[in-house]
Amino acid sequence: MTFDELNLLPEILEALKQKGYQHPTPVQEKTIPAVMQGRDVLSLAQTGTGKTAAFALPILHRLATSAPAKGVRVLVLAPTRELAIQIYDNFSAYGKSLPFRMALLYGGVGQQPQEQALRKHPAIVIATPGRLLDLQSQGHIRLDAVEILVLDECDRMLDMGFARDLNKIIALLPAKRQTMLFSATMPEDIRSIADKHMHDPVRIQILTDESKKPRIRQTVYWVNRDRRQALLFDVLDKQTADQALLFARTKRGADRLARVLSKEGHPAQSIHGDKSQSQRERALNDFKSGRLKILVATDLASRGIDVKELDLVINYDMPAEAETYVHRIGRTGRAGREGVSISFRGFDDGDVEKDLVKKYGAELAIIRQHEFLPDGVLVPPDPAVIEKHREAAKVARIKRKEAIAGGANPSGFRRR
Repeated sequence: MTFDELNLLPEILEALKQKGYQHPTPVQEKTIPAVMQGRDVLSLAQTGTGKTAAFALPILHRLATSAPAKGVRVLVLAPTRELAIQIYDNFSAYGKSLPFRMALLYGGVGQQPQEQALRKHPAIVIATPGRLLDLQSQGHIRLDAVEILVLDECDRMLDMGFARDLNKIIALLPAKRQTMLFSATMPEDIRSIADKHMHDPVRIQILTDESKKPRIRQTVYWVNRDRRQALLFDVLDKQTADQALLFARTKRGADRLARVLSKEGHPAQSIHGDKSQSQRERALNDFKSGRLKILVATDLASRGIDVKELDLVINYDMPAEAETYVHRIGRTGRAGREGVSISFRGFDDGDVEKDLVKKYGAELAIIRQHEFLPDGVLVPPDPAVIEKHREAAKVARIKRKEAIAGGANPSGFRRR
C-alpha cells in the first residue's frame, strides 16, 4: 500500500513525498482510515512504529476538509517536553501547506511566548499536562471546543504521575469528541481510561512480528561496577557505530558518564530533567543532526529521541524492568538497518535478565566471562575498593586544579 491509496489531501501527500515517505507503516495503515472515519482509536504500538504520523496525518486531513470552527479543535497530550516538541515538528512538517495555527505548551521555560501563541487562536495544541493545566487555570486557554483528543504514550504519562491531571483535563473537554489513545503497554489503568473516556474504539495492536524485531544484535555483559568504565571504552573502541545512545540510571550518573567519556576522547553530552530546556534542546538537536556522537540519557529525558539511523544503544545501567529495556533498545535497528544493543549487568541489577531471556531467548547473547570479568562471577561491591576509587578520584581532582592554576591544560583521564 502507498499513502496515495489512503485518500489524504494532495498537500499532505506532497509533504510526505518531500520527506521521502511512500508506504505507510502497519500502524499508519490501520489507524489512518479509522481516524478519517471519526472513530475512537485505542492503539498498542511501540515507539518507532510511526504512530505520530498515524494520528497527525488524518487529523490534518479532517481539519482541512471540515467546516471552519473557532477555538482549540485538536488537543494532543504527551508526557514530556521532548516528545511534545517532536509531535509539534511532525504536525508542522506534514501540515506546512495548510492554514492551521498551532501552539506548543510545556514546562521548564517561561510561559509568556506560549501565552502569545494562544492569543493567535491556534486550532491545534500540543502540550504536556502540567503546563496545560497551569495556562488553563490562568484563563489563557479554553478547551470546550475540542473535537479531537490524542493521548500519546499514555502509559508513560501514568508512570510519571499524571493520572489526576489527565482526569482534570478530560473533564474540561466536550463529552462528544473523537479520542485516540496510544500506549506501548496496556496495563489495567490504561484499559480503565479507555472504558471510561472512549466510545466503541477501534483496537489496533501492532504485534511483535510487525514492530518489534527491528534487527538488533543484543548482548548483555556481566561486569562488576568498578570495571564498567573500562568495558565501556573497550566496547566503543571496537564498535563502528556513527552514533551511540547511552542510558544511565540517575541524573548524576549521566553527567558523570558524559564527563568521563569526553575526557577519554569520546565527546558526549548528557540529558535529564535537571538540565535547562535550552540545554536539552541543544543536545537533542546536535544528536539528531549527527554533530554529537554520544548522548547519555536518563529514561524520562529520553522520550522524544528519534534518530532513524541510530546504530548503537548501550545500557550502562541495566533497567529494572523488561518493558523499559524494550523501549530503550527500540531506538536502534530501524528502517531496515541492523542495530546493536549492549547492556551491562551488575551484581545489584535484580532479576530483569530472566525476563529478557524469556522474551528473547537465543537472540540475547549473555557474556559471563571476558577480560574485564575473567572468572565470570559477579561479586558485591567491596566498600574498601569503592573508598579507594573515591580517594584516587579526589587526588586526581586536586592535581587537575593545581595544574590548571599553574597554566597547564591537562588532557584528563587515560584509557586503561
